Amino acid sequence: MTPDADEVAQRLLAAFDAGRQIDPLTNVTPDLTMAGAYDIAARIHRLRLARGETPAGRKIGFTNRTIWDIYNVAAPIWGWIYRDGVRFPPADSGSVALPALPELRIEPEIAFRFARSPSAAMTDADLAGCIDGVAHGFELVFSLYPGWTFRAPDTAAAFGMHAGLLLGPFRDPAPLLSDGGAPLSDLSITLDGPKTTLTGKGADVLDGPLQALRYLLTEIARTPDAAPIDPGEVVTTGTLTDAAPIAPGQTWSTRIEGIPLSGLSVTFAHA
Repeated sequence: MTPDADEVAQRLLAAFDAGRQIDPLTNVTPDLTMAGAYDIAARIHRLRLARGETPAGRKIGFTNRTIWDIYNVAAPIWGWIYRDGVRFPPADSGSVALPALPELRIEPEIAFRFARSPSAAMTDADLAGCIDGVAHGFELVFSLYPGWTFRAPDTAAAFGMHAGLLLGPFRDPAPLLSDGGAPLSDLSITLDGPKTTLTGKGADVLDGPLQALRYLLTEIARTPDAAPIDPGEVVTTGTLTDAAPIAPGQTWSTRIEGIPLSGLSVTFAHA
């Protein structure tokens, strides 16, 4: 157990609720481990459940190896996502109010929706058989720590950096998950925003979104207090490009090539 983990969890949740930043945990506790960070995260999750929030699924962060050096990490992390933070921009005419959280950024991702509970021991075909929808979306991320400066345990403890999830329509998974998820691994994507163009490919996220999912399932199995993924949950598998800073009034869009999945466009408004 992490010393004072309950107090740390309450402090992080209070900062999240107030939309304010704090010093990284590892500035004070440099020996904070990933296990200790996930213990804090689990306590925050219980606090959020106790106040009535409803889980919607999980997010995987830092699956994109091409950006590890930028963020001072060397492995992915994961965290919970909640129903109030999941939105479908097309139903809102593409306009979305930004959450009141610091240093927001946008990440284009591939998300899975589950009809059956998956496990890491499954074959690729069985794992794909648990998925009843594949969507392209934007994860909104933020930094509880000034300047996006942290170590990996800081991010795992602090909500996995998750601020919200904007999803396009879910599509038939069969053509996207054939051959061990190869179509998703082979996709290419372009993210366009104000004076910004970023590119990436599916293989950047741990060799592909289905492989990123398998990593998550392995981590969940070894993490105390982490429940298996239930039917109906959504998992978003990590950014396909670097994350880009966003602000109200901006429009961001994606173009996807190589698979039958459309890009998205969203305009951000003030909260």
